[in-house]
Amino acid sequence: MTIWKQAISVQTLTAISANTAVSHLGMEFLEVGDDFISARVPVDERTRQPYGLLHGGVSVVLAETLGSCAAVFASPEGYRAVGLDINANHIRAATSGWVTGVAKPVHVGRTTQVWQIDLRNEAGELTCVSRITMAILAPK
Repeated sequence: MTIWKQAISVQTLTAISANTAVSHLGMEFLEVGDDFISARVPVDERTRQPYGLLHGGVSVVLAETLGSCAAVFASPEGYRAVGLDINANHIRAATSGWVTGVAKPVHVGRTTQVWQIDLRNEAGELTCVSRITMAILAPK
């Protein structure tokens, strides 16, 4: 059974992200499941910090992108989702390839949602764990 209250697809997520930080950083949406979405970010000259590692802020951008998009599409049409809090624990560095994130719900309520986002390198090793809390705002 799906958690989505609005039509969602990789194509829709890609289209709404055109000409944003998401596209600028080279992020790609990969999959939409019944209760998750996934995307990846390249580890390249756009996303590395000066020491050659994936910038921790880019990991947070990927996590926030996934959690925010998931929250919007798990809400009724016309509702908005805005971030209240995000945290990230950086577990392992990534220096090349792709880092893939998967967002899954912890709590999908009427006024708040909490999403867990796990990021992994190409070897499947955990690089970052993040949790975002979203406020769900009714239409005005």
